[in-house]
Amino acid sequence: MAREDAVSSAPYDTRFRRLIGSENWERLPNAVQRRFSKRLGANSVVCYRGVIEKTRHSRLGRALAQFCRLVGGPLPLYPDTAVPAVVIVSEDMASGGQCWTRIYARKHGFPQVIHSAKRFAGPTGLEEYLGKDLGMALRVYAEPDGLVFRSDHYFLLIGRMRIKLPHWIGPGNTTVRHRDLGGGRFAFELDVDHPLFGKLVHQRAIFSDD
Repeated sequence: MAREDAVSSAPYDTRFRRLIGSENWERLPNAVQRRFSKRLGANSVVCYRGVIEKTRHSRLGRALAQFCRLVGGPLPLYPDTAVPAVVIVSEDMASGGQCWTRIYARKHGFPQVIHSAKRFAGPTGLEEYLGKDLGMALRVYAEPDGLVFRSDHYFLLIGRMRIKLPHWIGPGNTTVRHRDLGGGRFAFELDVDHPLFGKLVHQRAIFSDD
C-alpha cells in the first residue's frame, strides 16, 4: 500500500468496504459497523471491559504460547477463566491504523498484557504487527453476526525489507472472530490451528461497549 494511503484519514468503514465489499458491509449488524468505523483522536481511547470465558491449549499450543514470549507474547499464556479482561484501542497516528492493548487478569499472579497494531497495508490490505518485527497479513470476511480475520501469511520486517515466512515456519492458521451478541455485547474468539497438529489454542471472551 502506498505511503499516502497508509496514513489516510479516511473513515475505517471506507477501508472495510474495500476489503469485504459494500454489500457485505451493509449486511453487518449496526453495532459491528459502529465499532469498526470508529476513528479516535490523538488523545482518545476506547475501552472494552469483559470476562474470559474459555482458554484452552494443546500441549504444543502451550509450548507455542511460551515460545512466542520472545516476540512479545501475542498469545494467551494462562488457562484462567471467569477472570476480567480489558481491551484498550488507540490511534496509531503515524500509520493511520490502531494500537490494541489487551489485559487478561489471572486468579493468581500479575495480569498478562498483549500489544499489537493493526494497519491497512500490505498485499492483503490489512496487517497486524505482533512485536519484534513480526507481523501477520490478514484476510477479512463478513458473517451475519460479525467479522472474521484469518491469517494469510506471517512476515518479518528487517529495516525496509519485508520477508514473507514460509507456511511451515509459522504456527498454522490464526482466526479471530468478532461476533455481535446484541445489547452492546460481543464475543472475541481466537483460534490457532495447525494443519498437522490440529487446534493449538482457543480462547473466547465476552466484552461490552464502553
